[in-house]
Amino acid sequence: MADVKLFEKILIANRGEIAVRIIESARELGIRTAAVYSEIDRDSYHTALADEAHCIGESDLDDTYLNIEKIVSTARETGCQAVHPGYGFLAENHEFVKRCEEENLVFIGAASGVIRLMGDKLQARSAVKNMGIPIIQGSSGAPETLMEECRNLPYPLLVKAAMGGGGKGMRIVRNEADLEEALEATSREAKAYFGDGTVYVEKYIDQPRHIEIQILGDAFGNVIHLFERECTIQRRYQKIIEETPSPSIDDGVRMKMGQAAVTIGHTIGYDNAGTVEFLMDREQNFYFLEMNTRIQVEHPITEMTTGVDIVKQQLLIAAGNELTLKQDDIKPRGHS
Repeated sequence: MADVKLFEKILIANRGEIAVRIIESARELGIRTAAVYSEIDRDSYHTALADEAHCIGESDLDDTYLNIEKIVSTARETGCQAVHPGYGFLAENHEFVKRCEEENLVFIGAASGVIRLMGDKLQARSAVKNMGIPIIQGSSGAPETLMEECRNLPYPLLVKAAMGGGGKGMRIVRNEADLEEALEATSREAKAYFGDGTVYVEKYIDQPRHIEIQILGDAFGNVIHLFERECTIQRRYQKIIEETPSPSIDDGVRMKMGQAAVTIGHTIGYDNAGTVEFLMDREQNFYFLEMNTRIQVEHPITEMTTGVDIVKQQLLIAAGNELTLKQDDIKPRGHS
């Protein structure tokens, strides 16, 4: 690959399917890989598939896959130039990104400032609102202050942790009599799960569609989208089925939603793979929900319909290459 910058060796700070996925794309580019593993994962497939594998502890996650210093020191000691976090674990931990930057290791993902911004639901919503992209009406704060502020919001309301995710602590409140108890319970759970008791309350959209847009950006200001995935079918706020193309939107909404995701990426200087999530009501009005600043579990269905190897693009972008893909090049085919 003439004139293409490539890493010589990368460390994969993850395990299982996503570690295997990264190793395969790296191998196609001629990049050597170093795996890390806990003792109980010694015989896992990713340790055998990588060019080399290094044990970083017994079984406790805090001492292995969540141990920033162990992972950074292993990358440095093995001569890796970059670290790919996969998804989960440290993938959206801006402190981990900062440590990589301090050790002159390239983090194969978004910049620490972008991860910090989009990881805070309140800051993310404020930033996106300033871009002119619709957001759902809401308010945030401590439980004792929200009772009064919520008087201006229409029921039903959705109460959730401001710094949370994954549906933890999330509650639907259909009348004012149940609000105070929901605010207090959510605040307690937010503090326990995320270390921050701040609560966010927003208008609840009944029977919404959940649509997410895959984007790719580089350090040269180029951002494209790879169309949508629909993940409306969920259980306890956890996605069960991902589908592309979405059967719920028409081409006009598809274009608008894609452009909104690209606008967000451009404005925040996004330079890797990421996903912008939207909620859509029955009239096909869509609202920004959040942004995942990492590759997602469900990325393969987008690869199947677009032919784009998203992990390979991550590796190329992080190595300092400009996106060669243009928006007009992305023409999805089929259904996944």
